[in-house]
Order: sequence, then C-alpha cells, then structure tokens
Amino acid sequence: MELPKIPIGDAVEAIVDWIDQYFSWLLDAISDGLRVLVNGLDDILLAIPAPVLIVLMGVIVWFVTRHDIKMTVLTILGLLLIWDLGLWELSMLTVVLVIIATVIALALSIPIGIAAARSDTLNTILRPFLDFMQTMPSFVYLIPAVIFFGLGSVPGIIATVIFAMPPALRLTTLGIRQVPVELIEVADAFGATPRQKLFKVQLPVALPTIMAGVNQCIMLALSMTVIASMIGAGGLGYQVLVGIQRVDIGMGFEAGLAIVILAIIFDRITQNLVPKYGKK
Repeated sequence: MELPKIPIGDAVEAIVDWIDQYFSWLLDAISDGLRVLVNGLDDILLAIPAPVLIVLMGVIVWFVTRHDIKMTVLTILGLLLIWDLGLWELSMLTVVLVIIATVIALALSIPIGIAAARSDTLNTILRPFLDFMQTMPSFVYLIPAVIFFGLGSVPGIIATVIFAMPPALRLTTLGIRQVPVELIEVADAFGATPRQKLFKVQLPVALPTIMAGVNQCIMLALSMTVIASMIGAGGLGYQVLVGIQRVDIGMGFEAGLAIVILAIIFDRITQNLVPKYGKK
C-alpha cells in the first residue's frame, strides 16, 4: 500500500513564486539597500588604518568594561593577531555583517517580544513559530534567502537575521513577564500610563534578561557567518569554507581563531553594557 504524497513542496513552491511575482520590487529594494549599507560600512572601516582602529577598539573596550585593563589588553592583542595573520579585511567584513544582521534582528525581535509580553494571545501564537525556528537546521535558512535574494552578502544577512532573532525575542518576553507584580501595582497606584510603566519600570528591571538575549543574538549571528559563506556572504566564514574545501588545516584554523577572538570581544562588550543598577 502506498500513501498519497501530501504536496507540501508544491505548495511552498507556489507561495515562493507568488511572492517573487508580486513583491519582487520590495525584495529588490531591500537587496539594494542592504548592499549599499554593507559596502558603505566596510569601506569606512577599511579606510581607517588598522593600528588606529585597534587602538580605538581598545579605548572603547576600556570604557565599556569600566576600566578592565586585562580585557583591554587582550582585545588589542587579539586584534593585532588578526592583523598579523593577514585576515584584517575579511574580519572587518565579518564585523559589518554581524553588526547589520544584529541591529535588524533586535529592531524586529525586541518590539515583538514586548508585544508578546503584554498579550497572552500573541505569545501563544508566537511560541510554536519560535520553537520551529530554533529547531530548524541553520542550513535550511539559506534556501529562502537564496531564492529571494540570490547569492552574496545580502542573503547571508537575511538568513542570519532569521536565525538570530528567536533568543532575543524569547528573553525580551521572559524578562518583562518576570517583572515583580508589586512593582507594577506601585506604578499603577501612582497613575503611570502604560508607556511610563514600560520605559520606567518594566524595561529597566528586565534589562539584564534582555541584554542576555542581545548577547545570544550576536553570538548566533557570528556563528551563522560561517554557514552563510556557502552562499557567498564572504568574510572570515568564506576563509573557513575555502580551508575545508582545500583541506588546508592552517587556513581554516586561523580564520576560525579570528572568529573566536571577535566573538570574545563582542561577548565581553555586550555583557558590560548593562548598567550597574540593572544587574541582579
């Protein structure tokens, strides 16, 4: 006995064709805008001499980590090592891709997370989608990105945004829902509007949890850069991919080491962005 096949693939293909037919103008506009943004930021970073940018990054880490000399020295040494390995240009492109993807992912996930924290219905609707997104193999995200945006850095950013959104959205919702009821009641007793309650009570109290989501979003975006290199995203991920294809262990290891250094710097910076009063 042979079961009739449910035409899921045909249905998805029909949806993709419909979107491509009626929204190609929007997809082209998004693609052009992101391409200009990537090229512009990459040109700006590369226009700054590497030693100057390394010192500048050291100063930023010094202030952000509240004068942590150990982290500042490690940041400078790590960036000097990347420069010495001849991976500076690829690293700057990776940084640009991660920053753009993270900003877009947070711009979408934090407002949606706030809305989900206020609405049980929306939270119930979003939960299965988030479960689906977090269990889906990351390679699968490359398929729709390639179909709608072709090859290059733009589909890499789109796939990275979708891949990195769920943790930030979940932790934003969780953080706001965990605000003590007593604080909400006090705000209500003082006649605070919903907007005042959100910005003066809920968000400050939930800030450590939200920043944990931001940190996870950045880490996932950085990890996705290696996978996105398979569709031509470029950067250090492409160097890792070339190392695998050529079975060049040294090349792949150096690029992987550069990614780890960038991940540590991003991680320490975001961990220290939470104000002292917001820490538990």
